[in-house]
Amino acid sequence: MASVSNLKFRPYARLLTMLGEQLIKNERVALVELIKNSYDADADWVIIKFENFGENMERLNDSKIIIEDDGEGMSSSVIKNNWMNPATSNKLGDGEVRKSKIKERILQGEKGIGRFSSLKLGNNIKITTRPRDLDEEYVINFDFSKYDDDFIQENGIKKDLFLDDINISFLTRQPAEIIEKPIELGYQSRIRENHGTIIEISGLKVVWNEQKLKGVCEDVSKLQPLFSSRRIQEIQDSDNETSNNENVVLQKNEEFKVYFYLNGVLVRHSDEDTKKVYALLENSAVFRITDGEYDSDTHKYIFNVNDELQSISFDDPLIRGIGLCKNRFGSGTSPTKRYPKSGPFKFSFYIFDFSNDALPKYRLDREQKNSIKNHRIYLYRDGIRVYPYGDYDNDWLKIDIIRGTVKASEFPSNDQTIGLIEISKEMNPLLKDKTNREGLIEEGEATEDFIVAIQIILSYIRNHPYRQYREKIKSQKAQDIFKKEQINQQFNALKEHLKNSNDNEGLSLVSLAEQAYSAEKHFLVQRAEITEDLAGVGLSVETASHDVMSFMAKTLQAIDDLGSYCLNSSNLDRNFLFGEISKVKGMLTFVDSQLKDIQLLFRSSKRRRRIIRIKDMLDKVVNIYKKSLKDNNIEFSVVEKGSPLIAKTTEAVILQLLINLFDNAIYWEDTVERAKKEILITLDGQNGTLIFSDNGPGIRDDDEPYIFEPFYSGKGQEGRGLGLYIARQLLERNDYSIDLADLNADKILSGANFVVNFIPEGERDDS
Repeated sequence: MASVSNLKFRPYARLLTMLGEQLIKNERVALVELIKNSYDADADWVIIKFENFGENMERLNDSKIIIEDDGEGMSSSVIKNNWMNPATSNKLGDGEVRKSKIKERILQGEKGIGRFSSLKLGNNIKITTRPRDLDEEYVINFDFSKYDDDFIQENGIKKDLFLDDINISFLTRQPAEIIEKPIELGYQSRIRENHGTIIEISGLKVVWNEQKLKGVCEDVSKLQPLFSSRRIQEIQDSDNETSNNENVVLQKNEEFKVYFYLNGVLVRHSDEDTKKVYALLENSAVFRITDGEYDSDTHKYIFNVNDELQSISFDDPLIRGIGLCKNRFGSGTSPTKRYPKSGPFKFSFYIFDFSNDALPKYRLDREQKNSIKNHRIYLYRDGIRVYPYGDYDNDWLKIDIIRGTVKASEFPSNDQTIGLIEISKEMNPLLKDKTNREGLIEEGEATEDFIVAIQIILSYIRNHPYRQYREKIKSQKAQDIFKKEQINQQFNALKEHLKNSNDNEGLSLVSLAEQAYSAEKHFLVQRAEITEDLAGVGLSVETASHDVMSFMAKTLQAIDDLGSYCLNSSNLDRNFLFGEISKVKGMLTFVDSQLKDIQLLFRSSKRRRRIIRIKDMLDKVVNIYKKSLKDNNIEFSVVEKGSPLIAKTTEAVILQLLINLFDNAIYWEDTVERAKKEILITLDGQNGTLIFSDNGPGIRDDDEPYIFEPFYSGKGQEGRGLGLYIARQLLERNDYSIDLADLNADKILSGANFVVNFIPEGERDDS
C-alpha cells in the first residue's frame, strides 16, 4: 500500500563552522567583513585588538582577537529574530535600497552570511552588544570547538549532533562593558559612547604573523575609494597633520575610522607608500582619466583626459566599431543593437608607460614600476570596496586574457593601469555580490554587460589617446634620426679624425665600411618594399576572398541539393534540372571572375609598370565589392571629369589602393544609421586626381595626423592599421600621393574624403 510523508532537512551542527571555513576566503576577508558589519551599524570607529600574542606574534593558548565598535548595537529582538537566523537579514528590503538609521549609509550586507566570519577566525565567540538608548546589554556565548564533527561523546557514547541541538546562551544584564568610559582611539583619548558591539574571538584557528597583520591594515586602507580625487586630496592634506596621526590606520573619512592594536600597542601604519603612488598618479601617468562616468540615460562616456573634458557616445562609430562592442551590443546599424543593462557607473584610470623609450617626464625606475604593479582596477559599491577586485593578482576585467588571446594592443597592460570603478545598489540593482564575497555574481546579462562596458572605454583609451601618444614618440624618434643624420655624421666625424691623424689605412677602411653600409641599406630598402607589396597582397586577398568563400559554400550546397534531387526523384524534370545546373554555373562563373581579379594582385612582385586607365581597375574592384555594397544598402556612383584618368604603375598598386578604400568605407558606413548611405568616386583626368568620398562618420580631428601611420587603426581589434600605410607607400614609390581632402576645396561628401594624385610630384602645378 502506497503512502506519502513529508521529510525535512536536518543538517549537522558542523554546518555553521563549514559556513565560516568555506564561504569566507581567508582571515583577512573575515576581518574586513566584521569591519563592514560595524560600518553598517553606523559606527564612527572600530578597534581591532590582537591580545596575548607572543613576541613574534606566536599564537598562545589565551590569544584572542577583539573587535569593538560604537555602532547602534543589537536589540534583543534583532538578536533572536535576525542574527540567529542564518541567510536572512534585516538589511534586505523588498526591492528597495536599505540604509542605516542614523547616518543613512547604504548597507553592505545582503546575504546575512558575514556574521559567520568570526567562525573563520576561532571556535569560541563571545558577543556583547548594547543598543542605543537602552539601559541593558546582551551577551551571547558559544563554543563551537566540539561541533567540528558530526557527533559528540557523552559518557563515552557517540551521539549525533544536529544544528537544532545547539544551544547558545543568551544573557541580559545591566550594562557592564559598554558604558561611558575613557577609551584610547589611536593617539587620542575620548569618552566611549554607551552603545555598540564587542566581539571576542578565542580558540583561534589561524596562525598570525606581522605580514598578515600588515596585509589586513592595507586591506582596510583600501576599504573606501583609494584613488578617488577626494582621497588624493585627503592624503595630501595629511602632510599637514602631526606625525603621530600619520601612523594611525584610518579611513580618510570623518565618519569611520579603524584602529589596530597588538598586545595593547597601537599598530603603526604609514601612508608613505600610498603617498608615493599618489605622486606617481599626478606626475608620471601618461594619461589621467578622471571624473569619468557612463551615463545610462544618454548612453555617453563623459570624462577628463589630463584635465580636458571629453565625451563620446556609445553610438559613436569609434565605440560601436570596437569588436567587443559589436559582439556584445551590436553595430550601429544592427537590428540587435542595444545598450548595457547594468546601469551607470563612475570611473577613473591612470595609464603609465613602462617602455624604455617613454618620454623623459613619464619614465619610471624599477621601484616606481613595482609600486604601480601592486594595484589594479578596484571596484567600489556605495563607497565600500568589492573584494578581491583590485588585488595585483586579480584580472576581473579579463584584460590579460584578451591581450593574450585576441590582440595585445587592444587594452593598456593590466600592470600599467591603476583605476577604480564606482557603482551603487540603487542604480545597479542587478550587480550582486557572490555569497562568499568573492566579487560579483557572474551569471546573468547585467554583470557581463558591465564588464564589457568597462572594457570598451579602456579599449578606446588604448587605441586613441594612448596610441596617438606612442605615434608621437615614434615620429619624434624618426625625425631626430633624419635631422641628425646620425650614421652619416658619425662616418664623417671618424673620417675627419683619421684624416687629422694622417691614418690613411684607417681612412681607407672607413671608406670601405661606408660603401658596405650604403649597399646594405639599399638591399634592405628593396626588401622592405617587397615586404610591403606582399603585405598589401595579403590584406587585399583576405578582403576579396570573403565573397569567393561565401559563393563556394552556396555552390557546394546547390550541388548537394541537386544530387539529392537526382537520387530521390523517379521522374526528373529536365527544365528544373537545367535551371539548377545553370545556377551552379553562374556561381562558378562569379568565383572564376573573382579569382582572376585576385590573381592580378600578385603581379606587384613582378614590378611591371605600364600606363593604366584607372576606370578599368575601378570596374574590377566594384565587381569584387558588388555584393557587400548591396548587402549594406550603399549607393555607389562614379563621376568622370575631362579626359580619362591614367597612371603609370602596376595594376596591383591601383587594385590594392581601391580595395583598401572600399573596405574602410563599407566598414564605417555600417557603423552609422542613415537613410541614404553612399560612396562617390570622382575621376578627374585633367587634374590627375581621384577623390574617394563617403558619407560615413568621417575621421576625427585627433586621428587625422596618424591614419597613414603603420598599425594605427580606429577599428579596434578588427583593424591592423596597415591598409592606408601600405597604399601610401606604394603610391610614393611611383611619385604619387594620397592625402585627406582639404576641408574647403576637395571635400565632397560628409564623411571620409581621400585625394589620390597621379601626377608626379615634380610635375605638379602648385599655383
